[in-house]
Amino acid sequence: LNNLFKHTAMQSNFGINMLAIVNNEPKILNLKDVLYYYLKHQVEVIRRRTEFDLKKAEARAHILEGLRIALDHLDEVIALIRSSQTAEAAREGLIERFSLTLEQSQAILDMRLQRLTGLEREKIENEYNELLQKIAEYREILANEHLVLNIISEELNELKERFADERRTEITVGEESILDEDLIPREDVIITVTHTGYIKRLPVTTYRSQKRGGRGVVGMDTKDEDFVEHLFITNSHHHLLFFTDKGKVYRIKAYEIPDLSRTARGTPIINLIQIEQGESINAVIPIEEFVEDSYLFFATRQGIIKKTPLDDYANIRKGGLIAINLREDDALIEVKLTDGQQEMIIGTAEGMSIRFHESDVRSMGRSATGVKGISLDESDAVIGMDIVDTDLDILIVTAKGYGKRTPVADYRIQSRGGKGIKTINVTDKNGPVVGLKVVKTEEDLMIITASGTVIRTSMDEISTMGRNTQGVRLINIREDDSVATVCRANKNEEQEEL
Repeated sequence: LNNLFKHTAMQSNFGINMLAIVNNEPKILNLKDVLYYYLKHQVEVIRRRTEFDLKKAEARAHILEGLRIALDHLDEVIALIRSSQTAEAAREGLIERFSLTLEQSQAILDMRLQRLTGLEREKIENEYNELLQKIAEYREILANEHLVLNIISEELNELKERFADERRTEITVGEESILDEDLIPREDVIITVTHTGYIKRLPVTTYRSQKRGGRGVVGMDTKDEDFVEHLFITNSHHHLLFFTDKGKVYRIKAYEIPDLSRTARGTPIINLIQIEQGESINAVIPIEEFVEDSYLFFATRQGIIKKTPLDDYANIRKGGLIAINLREDDALIEVKLTDGQQEMIIGTAEGMSIRFHESDVRSMGRSATGVKGISLDESDAVIGMDIVDTDLDILIVTAKGYGKRTPVADYRIQSRGGKGIKTINVTDKNGPVVGLKVVKTEEDLMIITASGTVIRTSMDEISTMGRNTQGVRLINIREDDSVATVCRANKNEEQEEL
């Protein structure tokens, strides 16, 4: 239907520029002003028309008054005309004898003989009386504006009766005009973003449901050191918000991402958004609508957190927008979409964590820096933030390849801004914490090292332990290597049954 409207004459678009001359000056008018000045103009039209008709009626009545005088003194008029040598002398004689005007005396001289009959005399009397009534009406209209408005109303109703019929078309506001975007089908799509910044769009049918034990197929041709870090289903017309470590946010529509084959690596994100040199994307959030009562929750490396209404980010320029004002040497590490009623957990490199309710953080504007989420030692830094689910586990991974899962129930709720509680014993053996995630056993864990080694392991194979433990070895790494980052991945996300 949108294509039909766009490419045929079934729908026509036109702009309305309500520019008018008001008091000899050009002005842009709104609808109320247009109606007001139109009625004001109609009042002037009626007045001028009535004045014209009044002058015409008075002029004709004036002539008829002269004719009536001539008929009342018919014998004397005829004798005066017959005794005059010229028409000029007869005209002057009539003016002088009967106190007539030049127009009246000329009309008497121009009068045909048939007007002297009784029937013609009656017609003159009737016409004269009718003119007197019209003159009275015209003068009353000019003296009473209410009568003028009544005439306008009657004439508009008459036009309506003559020309009005049922509308065969529909008038809509300009915002409903067909844009190129409206020609793109609304459908569910899969968006994948790799760790090194490649992105692509696929139809949701690409990854159809499969039975356990299916052989699967390759879902993306990634480099050896790359892997799918973000994979989610959204609508082709939904917005995608990309947040970088520099505190900026970029936005594109899902349909703007190239639709590529199942095995294609994808398109570099830098080809789609104007990301600056040195920026890295730390979060991707799909948004259907920028509605009220939804929030973006931010966490930085120095422990600063911020909650901002989602609709503050409804208008994002092509070159991006400052999502959070970062302090010197700080970086944005995580962003979550919330409803304002969630519980959040933050983890640090030295093994501390804090769980708090989102309501502890007041809503702030986009330009705000935020408030303290956790108190850090001078050598410590935040490495992760996630939304708490009481039925899930907290995953901790350290730099030397150790990790564990701990039930969320082991982390009590505290007030934001404190030092928190220990989430893992950090020693020289396991190294500092590099990842904190709220996970399900049905997921996989992706681990990538500084040298580019990638390992994928099932979450249910990771041991469940208490907070005050060192964890178990998840990956064997060389002494000169370390874990760089971790992320969750859906099980068999890139496979389908053959």
